[in-house]
Amino acid sequence: MTDQELTFVPDADLSAASAPTTGELQLDDRASLQRVAGLSTELTDVTEVEYRQLRLERVVLVGVWTSGTVAQAHANMAELAALAETAGSQVLDAIIQRRSSPDAATYIGSGKADELREIVVATGADTVIADGELTPAQLTALEKVVKVKVIDRTALILDIFAQHATSREGKAQVSLAQMEYMLPRLRGWGQSMSRQAGGRAGSNGGVGLRGPGETKIETDRRRIRERMAKLRREIREMKTARTVKRLERHRSGVPTITVVGYTNAGKSSLVNAMTGSGVLVQDALFATLDPTTRRARLDDGREVVFTDTVGFVRHLPTQLVEAFRSTLEEVADADLLIHVVDGSEAFPLDQVAAVRTVLGEVLDEAGDGRPPPPELLVVNKVDVMDDLARAELAAALPGAVFVSAHTGVGLDELFERVRTEVGRHDVEMFVDVPFDRGAVVSRIHADGEVLSTEHHGAGTKMRVRVPAALAGELAEFSGDAR
Repeated sequence: MTDQELTFVPDADLSAASAPTTGELQLDDRASLQRVAGLSTELTDVTEVEYRQLRLERVVLVGVWTSGTVAQAHANMAELAALAETAGSQVLDAIIQRRSSPDAATYIGSGKADELREIVVATGADTVIADGELTPAQLTALEKVVKVKVIDRTALILDIFAQHATSREGKAQVSLAQMEYMLPRLRGWGQSMSRQAGGRAGSNGGVGLRGPGETKIETDRRRIRERMAKLRREIREMKTARTVKRLERHRSGVPTITVVGYTNAGKSSLVNAMTGSGVLVQDALFATLDPTTRRARLDDGREVVFTDTVGFVRHLPTQLVEAFRSTLEEVADADLLIHVVDGSEAFPLDQVAAVRTVLGEVLDEAGDGRPPPPELLVVNKVDVMDDLARAELAAALPGAVFVSAHTGVGLDELFERVRTEVGRHDVEMFVDVPFDRGAVVSRIHADGEVLSTEHHGAGTKMRVRVPAALAGELAEFSGDAR
C-alpha cells in the first residue's frame, strides 16, 4: 500500500489542497494574539487582582518536590514551563524546594520564599507561578514576601482554557470553572468594606444606615454564586442538546471512537491522519479544547465517527473536571477509546496513569452500570523515539500500537486494529435482496462489509458482515449459503 492509499477515506472532497483548513485558520488567529510587553503585574494596585484576566509576561517557577526521583521533579517543572509558555509568558528561572510536604504558610517555607524574592528582583520577573494548588492563605503570604503577583498551577490552566475556548459551551464551562476557583479566593484588601455606614455604634448615619451592612466581598460572592447558578443552567441545557446528538448517532448505528490522551500527545494529528480533516494542530499544551467530531469511512465501507477531546494533564483541576463533565461524557458513550501516548516524553507511563485516573473519575460519575469502553493504546511520535525507549514501552504496554501521525509509520496496523475493535460485535450472515430493494444493498455497503456477491434472476445473494443492529433489520432477507 502506498502512502497515498490510506485505509481511511474522508467524506469531504480534499481536492482543494491549497485552500487553508479550519485548523490552519484557527492557528493563525491564535498566533496573532500575542501578549503585550510592558504591562506590569506587580502588586501596586491589588484591589482587582482576582477579577481581571491574567497577564503573564516574565515569570519565575517554583515547585515543591515531595516524592519521586529528581528526574521526575525536573519533568514536572518542564511541564509547568510549557504551560506558562502556552499562556503567553516568558520563563526566566525555576527553583525546586525539597520538602516532605508543602509549607502551610508560604508553600515553600520562609527561607526559600526570601530566596525567591531575590530571584524575582534579579531577573525582573513580575509573576511567580507555583506548581500546585495554593490555598488563599498561601497565596496571600507568598505575595507579601515576593512583592509580585503569585498564581498557582490551577489558575494557569484555567487561563489557558479561557484563551482557547471558542464554542458557546466551552466558554460557559471555562467561566464556571474560573468562578468556582475564584470564590474562596476573593479578598477585600480593606477597601469599600461596607455598603452601609454601619459598624459605627451610635453614629449619625441616619435611619436605614445603621448595622454592619453588606461588605463588598460579600456582594461579590453573592453575584458570583448567582452567575454560577445561571451558567450551570445553561450548561445543563447544552448538555441536553449534546445528549440528543449522541442518541441520534447511536440510533444510526454509526460506531463512535473517542480519542483521549495526555495534552500535546498528538491526538489531533492522529485524527487528521485518520480522517483527512483539518482540525487545529499546534505544538502546545491544551491546543484542543472544544471537542471535534469527524466522520470517516473504513476500508470495508463502514462509517465511523471520531471525536477529538481535550487533553488531560497531571493534577487536572477539579473545577475543570466538573465543568467539562458534559464534554467528557463522550468518553462513557464511546464504542472504542483510542488512548494516545506521547512516546517521546521522559515518563510516558506517568502520563498513562494520569489519563486513566481522570477517565476512571468520569466513568464512575456516569454511574449507570455500563462497562467501560474498550481501550486501544496508541504510542505516537515513534519517529523521534530511540529503540531502547520503544522496547521498554512495548514491554510495559502490551498490545499497544506504535505509530507516527507525522510520517505515517504504523498507521496501517492501527487502521486494522480499529476495524477489528469496531467490528467485534458484528454478525456474519447470508442475505437475499430482491432487485427492487436497492436501498437495502446500499445500506449494507455503507454500514457493513460485503464478503461475497452472487446475482440471480430475482435479486442479489450476498455474504455480509454487519453490525448487530443492522442484522436485526436484515432478518427478513436472511437465508442460507445455497
